[in-house]
Amino acid sequence: MKKILLTGFCLMPALIMIIALACDSKKDDEVLIWTDPPTAADTMYQNPIFEPDLADPTFIRATDETGNKWFYAYGTQNTWATGINRITPIVRSKNMVKWEYLGDAFTSTSKPSWHNGGIWAPQIVQNPNDGLFYLYYSNSLWGDSNPGVGVAKSQHPSGPFTDLGKVLDNQSSGVGNSIDQFFITTGTGRNKHSYLFWGSFAGIWGWEINATDMKTLIGSKFQIAGNGFEGTYIYEKDGVFWYFGSSGSCCDGPDTKYHLTVARATDIKGPYLDKNGNDIIQNGREATPFLKGDATKGWIGPGHNAEIIKDDKGRYFMLYHAVDVNKPWLISAGGATRRPLLMDEVLWDAVTGWPYIEGGVPSNTLKVAPYFAD
Repeated sequence: MKKILLTGFCLMPALIMIIALACDSKKDDEVLIWTDPPTAADTMYQNPIFEPDLADPTFIRATDETGNKWFYAYGTQNTWATGINRITPIVRSKNMVKWEYLGDAFTSTSKPSWHNGGIWAPQIVQNPNDGLFYLYYSNSLWGDSNPGVGVAKSQHPSGPFTDLGKVLDNQSSGVGNSIDQFFITTGTGRNKHSYLFWGSFAGIWGWEINATDMKTLIGSKFQIAGNGFEGTYIYEKDGVFWYFGSSGSCCDGPDTKYHLTVARATDIKGPYLDKNGNDIIQNGREATPFLKGDATKGWIGPGHNAEIIKDDKGRYFMLYHAVDVNKPWLISAGGATRRPLLMDEVLWDAVTGWPYIEGGVPSNTLKVAPYFAD
């Protein structure tokens, strides 16, 4: 792992990282941490896999302009150093172990302007209809009375992204705290449909969405979970839809109690039931415990997971964020709680079929890395 100190001048090491920074002597020095290119010896990893921050992550494996395959991960807007605000930072990796900072999805001039909020909780999707990359995002302030969800698009996963505007907000959807969106397509042929799910502690809702323009909502919304969740992610496996939801507060520094729970359904519209058969649409109810913090292991507040990916050896992995108890809670003044990027293997119980992470807490020792043939 290497560190680079960026001072009051622009520095762009070729082929290692692409950094677009304004040369402003009023800004603090910024320390960016990235890793060497992957090697054949990268068979192990240890958390965190990227820092200083990549909260509410999403990722995709895609081909760049030169035909090379990369993993691209995106995170919530945050201040990485005083005066340097990352608006949806993008990092990339060949093997999901060594990540390098690439740039930001938005600049101060291209940032979505239909609402004056922060750009939170992105989700990247490649549309098979046109091959373009669509970046869904939440546009919100803390305690916002009318936050919403928007979408931007790009020819390349690295951007630049052009904003397409608002998909929904509190007022248009009738749902409070309309953030933390999740797009999914399921089914085949005539039964193929795409949905946008969203919500943060005011119920989790879904709405069918046009998979051509990736923006137009179809029919009526429906509810799948009560007010105990945010950060929705749904994974379809063997005819079962697994709902992962984050509960608790994400960003209270040492008091952060964020954690992940899981429920299952045989229909994407629900009902989603916990392991005891309880419907999570009931307000105040959480699902079956999946991942929680453990200060003795060095990590608290794990949650808001990214997509689950299956590697070429049939193993499943999940990216998520957590809070490091051994480092300052804030990167710098003006930023949110520091939440580096972590990864752990998702296992499936041979008897019940339910997913779990070993120990139910973030790992803090060397683990066998995912394997991808190319």
